[in-house]
Amino acid sequence: MSRIGKLPIRVPEGVEVQLTATRIAVKGARGELSLDYSPEMSVTQEDGTVVVARPTDQTRHRALHGLTRSLIANMVEGVSKGFTKELELVGVGYRATKQGNDLQLNLGYSHPVKYVTPPGVTIEVPDPVRITISGADKELVGRVASHIRKFRPPEPYKGKGVLYRGERIKRKAGKSGKAGG
Repeated sequence: MSRIGKLPIRVPEGVEVQLTATRIAVKGARGELSLDYSPEMSVTQEDGTVVVARPTDQTRHRALHGLTRSLIANMVEGVSKGFTKELELVGVGYRATKQGNDLQLNLGYSHPVKYVTPPGVTIEVPDPVRITISGADKELVGRVASHIRKFRPPEPYKGKGVLYRGERIKRKAGKSGKAGG
């Protein structure tokens, strides 16, 4: 039995779960999320918990078991607590500003980069070199952070770019021919 898949998902106070044949909808203080899961999995709701079960021990069913349970658990946590990713801008003149709902980034290009915030995600700029992305959908928050990071990925020679908070860049030495005589 899957270690992750067999764990019941506790539904906290203030979160509603609605089940149909192959769809689950979760509604909470931070929003509403829904998921179409595989009809091979059976999802049941029992006194404050949601339980996912699989029909057989085939490899496909074992994989779907853990995946379905993790997706539903992330939905429940997202509508109750939410998810947050933080980015840091490292480099001379790299800064971020918020214009309405959009994000404007100065990343060393000849023009500022504009990023339109998708619905379901909020972007805040507490400092000019820090960006905070938050929302109920874990996948969407991660995707937005990844898109912003792709505008200027961190490079190993100078360590400049858009980094996840706490990320360490493995630095490389520059050209070794400079030091020679």
